[in-house]
Amino acid sequence: MEKIPQQKTFDGLKIVLYGPESTGKSTLALQLARYFNTVTVEEFARDYLQEKYDVTGEICAYEDLLPIAIGQRLAENNAVLKANKFLFCDTDALETYIYSHAYFDRAPTELKEAVRKSDYDLYLLLDVDVDWTPDDLRDKPDDRNDMFQLFEKGLREFEKSYAIINGTGKMRFKNALKAIENLTD
Repeated sequence: MEKIPQQKTFDGLKIVLYGPESTGKSTLALQLARYFNTVTVEEFARDYLQEKYDVTGEICAYEDLLPIAIGQRLAENNAVLKANKFLFCDTDALETYIYSHAYFDRAPTELKEAVRKSDYDLYLLLDVDVDWTPDDLRDKPDDRNDMFQLFEKGLREFEKSYAIINGTGKMRFKNALKAIENLTD
């Protein structure tokens, strides 16, 4: 089986949009990339799992975790070549690791190693204070607070630098900008 690639180095700041489903990670990543005139790394799992769901009706299996982590890292490594001072990653290996534990009570050793070796300047942990929006892949509308706690626990476990981002609409964006400004001051 293919292994999770190492991260390519990047001279700018790598920031991960991170947290439970339906918290606006993709939207905020795109907004921040536009604001800073750079690129975003889209969530690989979204297309991968949607295609699987469309074909089989299944959402995710344990065997999907490493291909998802590999695809996410490859997308990130490609985006590094196009990024300008900032790279905004819509999820990362830690996100996959947390979901692995939430759904399967375990995670592949290789995934844990990838998380341990990952290097990001800041995680923006998105709060669950926005409305949950259903789709084919989202299935935890009643577990949002518990999931938020799992995500924060993961950041502490792996000693990652993070800021909690709350608020809706423009306020959420402004709070994210403030966290990034605090990082660059």
